[in-house]
Amino acid sequence: MEEAIKKEKIKRKSTFREYAEAAAIAVLLALFIRTFVVQAFKIPSGSMEPTLLIGDHILVNKFIYGVKIPFVRTTVIPISRPERGDVVVFIYPVDKSKDFIKRVIGLPGDKIEIRDKKIYVNGNLYEDKHGFYADRRAAKANPGHPDRFTVPKGHIFVMGDNRDHSYDSRFWGYVPIETIKGKAFIIYFSWPNWGRFLHLIR
Repeated sequence: MEEAIKKEKIKRKSTFREYAEAAAIAVLLALFIRTFVVQAFKIPSGSMEPTLLIGDHILVNKFIYGVKIPFVRTTVIPISRPERGDVVVFIYPVDKSKDFIKRVIGLPGDKIEIRDKKIYVNGNLYEDKHGFYADRRAAKANPGHPDRFTVPKGHIFVMGDNRDHSYDSRFWGYVPIETIKGKAFIIYFSWPNWGRFLHLIR
């Protein structure tokens, strides 16, 4: 009898250990995926409307621009570079405790000019198919500030799609490429906008 009880205790310990190991592996895997592969974010403001609405829950591909060492943000395995038109999540340069999401308009070395609510990149009119203006009347996009920008090496120039209501590079400057967390690629859930379920971000 005592031996049977002993065997039962050993069996219970073995079962508990199996569950504990499985849970630990699941947690480590989730942390790995969140750190290096994909991360979820929620849209808190209307600066990217109509592309992204308040309440959209999105997934961001963190692997697309390369594998980075956590915390120091050094890329150890480069894969690709941000491209014009990408919707990216990055660390807000003014307050590093916050993440922002905007669209890439200017790449390193680009000369950006905003004139009469039109964007020119290196002297050429930019096909601004994602830009939304509440008021299309010609006016300075950033009254009282220069409307010409030259993107420094290692940085990008970003703007929100809701051009008249976005606090972006026009106001606070450029985004260091190493602070980009990834590229937004899908809306996996949205409240109260149910029709945006599994909606691709373009």
